[in-house]
Amino acid sequence: MYRFLLSRQWVILTLLALALIPAMVELGFWQLHRHEHRVAQNALISDNLKARPVPVEELTSPGHTVPRADYWRTVTATGRFDTADEVVVRRRTSADDQVGYHVLTPLLLGDGRAVIVNRGWVPSPGDQRAFPDIPAPPKGEVTVTGRLKADETAAVTGIRDVQDLPPRQVMLINSERQQKALGRTVLGGYIEQTAPVPAGGSPEQIPTPDDSSIGPHMAYAVQWWLFAAAVPVGWVILVRRELRDRAAAAGRAAARPEPERAPATA
Repeated sequence: MYRFLLSRQWVILTLLALALIPAMVELGFWQLHRHEHRVAQNALISDNLKARPVPVEELTSPGHTVPRADYWRTVTATGRFDTADEVVVRRRTSADDQVGYHVLTPLLLGDGRAVIVNRGWVPSPGDQRAFPDIPAPPKGEVTVTGRLKADETAAVTGIRDVQDLPPRQVMLINSERQQKALGRTVLGGYIEQTAPVPAGGSPEQIPTPDDSSIGPHMAYAVQWWLFAAAVPVGWVILVRRELRDRAAAAGRAAARPEPERAPATA
């Protein structure tokens, strides 16, 4: 009764079903891991944003790689902005997804070292080779408050590090590269400025990271697992339908009258 399962068509269908089940289960676990990573990141963001502000020198130093545990920690730094060595980061978007630049201004600390401050976003002047108009930061000594971030790399961000850019333009925020350009010691990582708020709202400050959205990953995981469970169910339904169709065909063949035979001649 089940010999049809050995036919070429059914062998291929069965092998395909057997391959789909573990693949869909694995895709479900992949989405589950993404959900767990998002939940853990949200908890980290929330905890670090609530932590008391500390001087930036307590969390980083020259050549230091900011660990994930310190991302978004609120830090303070006191010094003078060095607008002569200010650069902009290309192809960065505003809160409403307009393409422009992030403004990186070194803050010269009292001990002669510097820390890179991302003062926020400014629109593009239209000509990608032109340096945008940037509102000046406060003059004299100022205390900056912001979120500590790690240096950007092409491997981590996925941003292609284009070379031969116009003067004072970069693709990535990287303290080591800025240290070479400045010719002075620079602390690892950078500060995403939140205070003081710039007069007139420009540069536009970078929004606080969202620590509430967990995304659709858990729903996608359940969806993949349901698909995996549906494959054997669908296979059984197809087998039963094939059996039913074969039984019906056999019944019709049995009910069909045999043709009359011609009488034999002498």
